[in-house]
Amino acid sequence: MSTSLCVQIGQFSCAGKKPFNQDFHGFKVPNDTVLHSKGVALAIADGISSSDVSQFASAAAVQGFLSDYYSTSEAWSVKTSAQRVLTALNAWLYSQTLHSHFSGNMNRGYVCTFSAMVMKSVTGHIFHTGDTRIYKLYSDHMEALTKDHRFQVNSQKSYLTRALGMEEHLEFDYRSFALHVGDVFLLATDGVYEFINHRDVLNALSKHEQNLDLAAKGLVELAMEKGSQDNLTIQLVKVIELPKMDDQEVLGQLTSLPFPPELEARMEFDGYKIIRKIHVSPRSHIFIAEDQVTAQTVVLKTPSMDLRDNPSYLERFLLEEWIARRINSAHVLKPLAQARRPNFIYTAMEFVDGITLKQWMEDHPHPSLDEVRNIVEQVSRGLRAFHRHEMLHQDLKPENIMIDVNGTVKIIDFGSVSVAGLSEIENAIEHFHILGTAQYTAPEYFLGQSPNAAADVYSLGVIAYEMLTGKLPYGLDVIKTRTEKQQARLNAISINQFEKRTNVPQWANEAILKAIHISPEKRYQEADEFAHDLRHPNKAFLKKSKPPLIARNPLKFWQGLCAVLTLCCLVMLYNISVA
Repeated sequence: MSTSLCVQIGQFSCAGKKPFNQDFHGFKVPNDTVLHSKGVALAIADGISSSDVSQFASAAAVQGFLSDYYSTSEAWSVKTSAQRVLTALNAWLYSQTLHSHFSGNMNRGYVCTFSAMVMKSVTGHIFHTGDTRIYKLYSDHMEALTKDHRFQVNSQKSYLTRALGMEEHLEFDYRSFALHVGDVFLLATDGVYEFINHRDVLNALSKHEQNLDLAAKGLVELAMEKGSQDNLTIQLVKVIELPKMDDQEVLGQLTSLPFPPELEARMEFDGYKIIRKIHVSPRSHIFIAEDQVTAQTVVLKTPSMDLRDNPSYLERFLLEEWIARRINSAHVLKPLAQARRPNFIYTAMEFVDGITLKQWMEDHPHPSLDEVRNIVEQVSRGLRAFHRHEMLHQDLKPENIMIDVNGTVKIIDFGSVSVAGLSEIENAIEHFHILGTAQYTAPEYFLGQSPNAAADVYSLGVIAYEMLTGKLPYGLDVIKTRTEKQQARLNAISINQFEKRTNVPQWANEAILKAIHISPEKRYQEADEFAHDLRHPNKAFLKKSKPPLIARNPLKFWQGLCAVLTLCCLVMLYNISVA
């Protein structure tokens, strides 16, 4: 047997007799390192004809799956990796429909059928929802490896019961099976498989044995000749060579890599030389290291040995790498491309030559408003990258923001990131207690409410407030609240009431107060909106009347009221004594 998997792939797609093509397809055959750990992946999707935007859903589904699957942790099984990716994709497509004018009719939204096949080592894996199909070809028949999720009303009418983006929670079929040299598989949309049979496929393969693209094209043309009126897409894959199954696969195809040893300075570890330890917490250890091949300085993050028997913790740690690989922003820390297969559980990230925002705040106790704006704007761009993927950072704090030597601001640490559609390993309250960041956590978490992007905006608003005043807007009082009534009593002192901050314009002050509003409905819903209003006067704030003294400065209000009452008492005593 070969030392690596080798396959031959061909594909073809066209709109057929329809005005445009709502199908989409693709595959990826990675390099040897990733091929060994992740395998070969093919995916096909078919948009629903009742929707004018389902072609975008098909493209996003296939492209997203092929990109995100290879970004998942190598310690995850194929099933776990694909499950995470498909669940996140489903949540994103469903959200796109909800936020469009199709929200009242999912049949016109971002919905598509989807089938994918992953071939890793000597095993095939299938993931399926809808009525695209995957077949295995034999000499006398084609075996359908998928089942249509379609309800037949009568001979003329049917409807899908499952599809990607159709429901908030995704259900998909999964199966795995052994691969053999010479196996041929076919992935197709209904525009093709309803019009061809196994003999047609055998003839096409015989005619174009060395070029499966031509075989695929011939089958599409044949389906059109036989009367197909739909979009037509087909993929053919033939197993040429299979690797030798290693000891781990023989013993159950274990997918978990071992925990790394205790690392120390000058120690050599998995192709890296450890330079020094930079952070230790109950959850992880972080080191600066040098790649012994490229001499590149990197940051290595290893899991805590104390939690090696905690499956929830391990899932969360492995999820961090996948999250990082999905985000593409200059203002979010980047993971390193895997040049070699890791032998232990850890993550390798880019090294940022700079300081944390917390250190910057200590070095700049009285920053200018423009400096604060610059930082807020860059962080908001990083948050936008998370929110576009239906993710919440949930642990934004000065320690998790870096500023490099060029002034570029980057969000780091993804240990508390929430991905829409995925069940949380722990709830938000447990997370933030473990992380010790309660003072930057949005009030709704304390009430057990489901957060949205406004929760991250709150954290950014608290950071902006702290940069300008050196104080937290609600101190630690918000941590003690457990009811809406308790939270309603909280008030933040206006920034321009601080002695050294009288130069902050009222409209900028109002923007920050809106960002940190106790009620998420009255807060900015997007970080970009906050960053914009912090630099550009919002007309609503310019027209806003000056708030009463009790709202601007409760301490002065009550001091003044006490003084008036005291004066009244003195006057009354004087009148009594005179009388």
